[in-house]
Amino acid sequence: MKKLFLIDGNSFCYRAFYAIANLSASNGQPTNAVYGFVVMLNKIIKDQKPDYIVASFDRKEPTFRHKKFDGYKIHRKPMPDELVSQLPIIKSVLEAYRVPVFELAGFEADDILATIVKKCRQRDDLEIYIATGDKDALALVDSRTFVYSPNNFNGDFIYDQQAVKEKFGVLPCQMVELMALMGDASDNIPGVPSIGPKTASSLITEFSSVENLLNNIDMVKRESTRELLKKNTELLNLSRELAQLDADVPIDFAVEDLKIKNPDQNKLYSLFKELEFKKLLKGLAPDTAVQEDVNYILVDTDEKFDKLLKSIAGLTEFALDFETTGTDPMQAVPVGVSFCYKPKEAYYVPVKKIDGIFKKLKPILENEKIGKVGQNIKYEILILKNQGIELKGVIFDTMVASYLLNPSKSNHNLEDIAFEYLDYRMNPVIEDLLGKGKSAITMDQVDVDKVCRYCCQDSDITMRLKNVLSVQLQEKGLYELFFNIELPLVYVLAQIEYAGVRIDTGYLAKMSTRLKKDLDNLTARIYEIAGGEFNINSPKQLSAILFDKLKLRVVKKTKTGVSTDESVLQVLAAEHALPDAILQYRQLFKLKSTYVDALPELVNKKTDRLHASFNQTVTATGRLSSSEPNLQNIPVKTDIGRQIRGAFISKGKQNRILSADYSQVELRILAHISGDSDMIEAFKSRRDIHTHTASLIYNVKEEDVDSKMRSSAKTVNFGIIYGMSPYGLSKDLRISVEEATIFIDAYFARYPKVKAYMQDSIEAARSKGFVTTLMDRRRWIPEINSLNVNIRQFAERTAINTPIQGSAADLIKIAMININSQLRKKNMKTSMILQVHDELVFDVPEEETKEATALIRDLMEHAIELKVPVEASLKIGENWLDMREIK
Repeated sequence: MKKLFLIDGNSFCYRAFYAIANLSASNGQPTNAVYGFVVMLNKIIKDQKPDYIVASFDRKEPTFRHKKFDGYKIHRKPMPDELVSQLPIIKSVLEAYRVPVFELAGFEADDILATIVKKCRQRDDLEIYIATGDKDALALVDSRTFVYSPNNFNGDFIYDQQAVKEKFGVLPCQMVELMALMGDASDNIPGVPSIGPKTASSLITEFSSVENLLNNIDMVKRESTRELLKKNTELLNLSRELAQLDADVPIDFAVEDLKIKNPDQNKLYSLFKELEFKKLLKGLAPDTAVQEDVNYILVDTDEKFDKLLKSIAGLTEFALDFETTGTDPMQAVPVGVSFCYKPKEAYYVPVKKIDGIFKKLKPILENEKIGKVGQNIKYEILILKNQGIELKGVIFDTMVASYLLNPSKSNHNLEDIAFEYLDYRMNPVIEDLLGKGKSAITMDQVDVDKVCRYCCQDSDITMRLKNVLSVQLQEKGLYELFFNIELPLVYVLAQIEYAGVRIDTGYLAKMSTRLKKDLDNLTARIYEIAGGEFNINSPKQLSAILFDKLKLRVVKKTKTGVSTDESVLQVLAAEHALPDAILQYRQLFKLKSTYVDALPELVNKKTDRLHASFNQTVTATGRLSSSEPNLQNIPVKTDIGRQIRGAFISKGKQNRILSADYSQVELRILAHISGDSDMIEAFKSRRDIHTHTASLIYNVKEEDVDSKMRSSAKTVNFGIIYGMSPYGLSKDLRISVEEATIFIDAYFARYPKVKAYMQDSIEAARSKGFVTTLMDRRRWIPEINSLNVNIRQFAERTAINTPIQGSAADLIKIAMININSQLRKKNMKTSMILQVHDELVFDVPEEETKEATALIRDLMEHAIELKVPVEASLKIGENWLDMREIK
């Protein structure tokens, strides 16, 4: 039997639209429905292997059903604008797939499908599958006609005659009769009032059809049902007419016209590229790496290597790429290195094949006059540092350049950048060589010829990208930011990571013991309150205790059941003791597992230090992030959380930990960029900004501001930066929305230029598509023009916040570069060891304390000159917790 697949276009569109949230192209065009539609279409083609395929769509014009019944589909919400805008694109995709599409004014997609089914049933060699989520099509099911219902969670389901009977209690040919009786809320088919699915099913089972039922109405056993039918005979007949599909739609086609064809690859490629469907594109893209004529040379003898050295020693620039045994540069062992200085030609040198390779490379790699290009070149800097080489002359990092051009992108690996900017599909990729999961091997176990091709390709593509990305940076006004801040910062971050920080593992072991005792006590208390033991870490078991056993109210539901997340427990904590105890348990459990027990495992056995990774290509605002561990997430708002900082100690008894933290830097930047005179004056006169704001809002003297007033003003000050709404403020301050509105209005009345700045930022984002920081860092915000209110409002908050957050990032990055430069210039032993939010942490020899303190404070406070003074708060101590302030 051959297969014919009929796709209910509207059903698929809706299913895709609601299955995937918030997906848009960089120009703001929503693409979630298109993407989901393509995924479902591909799945049908791949898994079901249809011989024939066709799609149908509804039209916006009224149908014959609307003419019969004014209330038809009256309750159905209009199609969301974000979905409407995607319909033409979906039809273009179907055209590229060469799938015939039928639609006709006055008829629904279901009617067209019924018409196609009727004609195609004449062929006895066809099995017909109707791909839809609507139950109307179930009426068409017979021995060779099925309904295919796509389902992401439980697998796709195919309805045959038996499946329809099991679910609805009637045969497929009786589905129209069933719907006539019980109605259909989605289409507003009225049915007979008070007759539900169970009664309708039993009536059809007994009488077979509506017509036979009405002809034998006196035989209906239950009097109340009999009276309902007599009273609503006209409505019942109308409902049957509305439910009946029209299988005689005037469309002209031959079955052979529906034969599946190979997609138009060029059209699909263009569409997917425009829509930024990278994953789908990779399945279409030509295998550039295989097609290209490249010259990748294995340098595996001293003679070949000496010849290569002479070549690169006379160059002005080259790209390099190291292959190693792992991703941690502080532990990885070099396997080989490739060099590229012209497109499509590269050289791979296996480390073990060349005697004294690093000694021979050192003069070239430390020569500042020869430019070095890399992808994530910080990795190469650290690998070489461990070999006693200071990589100098770095002139380009393709990963950092890609990040600056599109900071909202989720990753900037070489494979993705090459595909985006060069239309180049890399082959092989890392998984081809190493495999995945537990069976993965390391690069030193891979055949040298394979490593040669892979590594040479990396340096070759990196060199090609450098030329393309340089132009892009210039065109978008990001050239100076790249070369003056981001590229120099690569060296600084490498220095911080290499230095590492000493961890007091004994301190953490004692803390772990205390936390275990606290957790054991909490566990016993939780069991007592709950009235029995259960797995506290299991959301399912906790849900059963809270909502089934204790009968607490359900606050929020998810796709998998009732939510027991932190926000839910906080609400329920006011009503019962158990949620509060669970919150305490989770806090201590996370603290113990994520930091107290995990930090000692991260200590490098060779250096006896913790070497965190600092990432400059992750956050959309320009701020740095860290991993292994995530230092930004170390809790500091609770006493127990702050104690973790006590484990971060100086490298020796003669050294101290110095912390330098910017004071209210985001508010100072807000004052500067908004130009609000009152806020500027408050900072200039060194007044407490929160007390000052409270005095303005409450209309009292500063000396009359109490702690509660100041706390409320502080919430508003920082909330405004993030575009906080009256509702958000009301929740934070536990006041009514009306009071919060008055509060915010009073704030803007006192700081009018802050409101003007917010409005200007939103308008700038709307007109230009991006916002900028003080150092011209850009963040593209295509969602600012979204048709979805929630997405648009989030984009507006982003437009307000990014110039502030991003400028704070610029400020601390410049400070880091300048401080690192001066420390090296003065040959000081003070080293920068951590960067967390607006704070820099240093390991300082006692004898350098005075000089280091003055230098760090000065360079932090004058990194960027603002209209207001920038202040850094400095503290010093034997660890990161027990510190005294340096005035």
